[in-house]
Amino acid sequence: MKNLILSLLLIGLLGLFGASGASALEKRIALVVGEASYRAKPLATAANDAGLIAQTLQAAGFDVTGARDLDGDALRKAFVDFLDKASSSGPETAAFIYFSGYGLQLEGENYLVPIDASIARDTDIPMRAARVSDFLKPLAALNLKTTVVVLDAARENPFALSGQPIAGGLALSEPPPNLLLAYNAAPGTIAPVEAGPYGAYAHALAEMIRAGGMPLTQVFEETRLRVSEVSKGGQIPWNSKAGGAFMFLERTAQAPNQGYDAALQSKPISQLSPADAYTACVQRDTLQGYQDYLAAYPTNPQAKRVRAMLAARREALFWRRARTMDTPGAYWSYLRRYPHGPHYWDARRRLEDRAVAMEPPQGFEPVDMGYPPPPPEEIIYVDRPVLYFADPVFGFAPPPPAPIYFLPPPPPDFVVLAPPVVFGAAYVLPVPVFVPMPVYVTPPPFIAPPPPNNIFFANIHNAVVVNPVAQNFVVSNPQGHILSTGALTAVGAGAAGLAIGASLPHFLGKQPAAAPVAPGTGLAPRHVLPTNPPTPTPGAGALGAHVVSPGAGSHFQPGAVGAAPGAASPAKQPAPHLSPATAAPPRALSPAAASHGATPGAGSVAAPPSAGAIHAAPPAIHAAPAPRMVPPAPRMLPQAPRMLPQAPPAAMHMPTIRGGGAPPAFRGAPARGPAFAPAARPPAPRAPANDHGAH
Repeated sequence: MKNLILSLLLIGLLGLFGASGASALEKRIALVVGEASYRAKPLATAANDAGLIAQTLQAAGFDVTGARDLDGDALRKAFVDFLDKASSSGPETAAFIYFSGYGLQLEGENYLVPIDASIARDTDIPMRAARVSDFLKPLAALNLKTTVVVLDAARENPFALSGQPIAGGLALSEPPPNLLLAYNAAPGTIAPVEAGPYGAYAHALAEMIRAGGMPLTQVFEETRLRVSEVSKGGQIPWNSKAGGAFMFLERTAQAPNQGYDAALQSKPISQLSPADAYTACVQRDTLQGYQDYLAAYPTNPQAKRVRAMLAARREALFWRRARTMDTPGAYWSYLRRYPHGPHYWDARRRLEDRAVAMEPPQGFEPVDMGYPPPPPEEIIYVDRPVLYFADPVFGFAPPPPAPIYFLPPPPPDFVVLAPPVVFGAAYVLPVPVFVPMPVYVTPPPFIAPPPPNNIFFANIHNAVVVNPVAQNFVVSNPQGHILSTGALTAVGAGAAGLAIGASLPHFLGKQPAAAPVAPGTGLAPRHVLPTNPPTPTPGAGALGAHVVSPGAGSHFQPGAVGAAPGAASPAKQPAPHLSPATAAPPRALSPAAASHGATPGAGSVAAPPSAGAIHAAPPAIHAAPAPRMVPPAPRMLPQAPRMLPQAPPAAMHMPTIRGGGAPPAFRGAPARGPAFAPAARPPAPRAPANDHGAH
C-alpha cells in the first residue's frame, strides 16, 4: 500500500512538471513596419529593411505581422492590434517591434511618422505622428518574458518646418528594465542617407541575429560595432541594457569558435591598446567608457571622434534629466550649460508653457543634473540642432577596424545581399532572397511552434527562391537538390498575406491602399502579381531570385522594364519584370542561396528530419503544383572576407539642412517664437530608475 501511494505521488508530480514544462514554451510574436513612400521625401531602404528583419525573425520562430507604407490611422491601429495580441499571448512571450521610417523628437518625446503625415511646423508633430510612449508604456506593463523595440528612424528631418526648430534624431529614453529599446543612431544624432538595397543597421542586425548564441544585449552591441565599421564611424547605433537569458538562435556543439575574447573585452580601457580601447568604448557605449578613453589616450587620432560621441551623449543625458525634473530650474540649468544646444528651443517651449521668464533670476545656481558639466572643448559638437558623425567639417580620422576578438567577420554569403522581391499588392513587405543559415545554428527547442506557413523557420538551412512570374517558390538544400515547391498565397481583401512573407495585419484588407509615390522619387517600381501568369519559356529570360537566365547576347539590367533583351514573351501578355527594390546594382548571391530549377508539378515535400538536420517545407503550404521553371544562371560576384564599407558617393551621403550647407550653430539671442499648443502637449515622462548609457 505504501509503495502504491508513493507511485501515485510520483505520477502526479511527473504530470505536474510535464504540464508546467508544456506551458513554459516561449511564444514569439513580432510587428514589423517599413515606411518608405513618404510624400515629403521617400526612403530607398526602409521597406526593404523591414522585409529583411521580418524574414530573419520568421527564421528565428517569430509569428511576424508586417506591413509597409501605412498611413497615420493604420500605423496606430497596427500598434493597438499588436498590444492586444501581446496581452493575450501570456507571460511566456517574447515580443519584438521593428519600425523603419522617419522619427522625430519634440520636448523629450519620440514620434514615428506615417507616410501621409503633413507636418508644416513643430506643433503638428504630436497630432500627425505616433508617439512612441503611447505603445511603449503599455507594452512594458504586460511584463512579458522579453520585449524588444527597435526604432530604425533616426534620420534627416524631411520636413521644412516653420515656427520653432526641433532637435535632430531621437531623444534618449529610459525604458523600463524589462524592455530593450534600440535606435539606429545615437540619441541626438542621425544616420547618413543610404541608397540600398538595405540599410547598414538592418543588415547588421539581421547578421547578428542569424549568428546565434548571443544574449540579447550582445546582439545589439555587435550590431553597433558592425554599423560603425561599415559606415566608417558615421553612424553609431544605441540600445538600452536588458537582463534575462533571451537568445534568438542557438549554436550547437559543432559550431566553430567565433574568436571572441571575453577576458580581453572586460578589461579596463586604460589597459587596452589604442585600437582595442576605441573598439571597447564603442561597444560599451557609455559616458564613462568614452571618458576613460579620453583619459587614457587624449592625443590619439581617435580622441577627437570619441569627444564628439561623448559630447552627444552628455547633452542627451542633460536634456533627459531636465525633462524628467520638468521644473523651471532644470530648464534654466540646461540653457546655462548649452546656450546653443540642440534642445534650446525645447527648453524654451517648456518655460513658455509655464508662463515663466526665459532668463533665470539674478544669482541663480544651476541645478545638479547628476553629470559633470560639459567642458568647453565639447561644445563645438553640440552647438547645433543636429549632429552627424560623418560631417566633414569635423575632420575626423577614419576609425580603426574592429579586431576579430571583438567582432568576427561576417559570413561570406551575408556580406552583400541581392535586392528583395517587391510585390505590387498593397502593404505587403518586400521578400529578400533567403540566405540559408549554417547547420550548426538552430532555433531554441523551448519555443512554441510558429504558424505553419512560416516557410523560413521550416527551411532555416535551405535555399528558398521566390518566382513571382510563376507565383511559386522553390526550396532546395545546400547540395542543390529540390526539396519542394509551392504556390504563393493570393493577396487581396481579407487575405493574410503572402505565405512566403510576414502576415498582414487583419484590418488592412478593409482599407484602401495609401496613395502611391510619384515616379522618379527614388523608390523602385513594385512588381504586380498577374492573375494569369504566363508560363516561362526556355531561353526566354525566365525570372528567378532577381536573376534572369541570359539568352543569346543578353544579361540582366537592374531597373529595366520587361523581360531580358531578346527574350520572347507570350503574345499580348508579356512576362512582368521582377524589380529590384532599389536602383542600386544587384548584390551577389551566395552559392548556397543560388536558385535551382524545378520539375513541373514538383509538389512533393520531404518529411522533416530530426532536430539539427535540414528541414523541408511543411505540406500545408503547397496547395498547387508549380508551373515549369527554367533554372536561372546567377551571376556571381567575388565575396569579400569582411563586410564591405559602403562608399559615401554611392551608398550613403551626409544629410543636409534645409537651405543647404552644414547645420548652422545657434548664435546670439534667438527670437521668441509662438507658444506650443497646450492641447497637443504630451505629459511629462516618468522619473528614470537609472541612466542607460551613463555608467
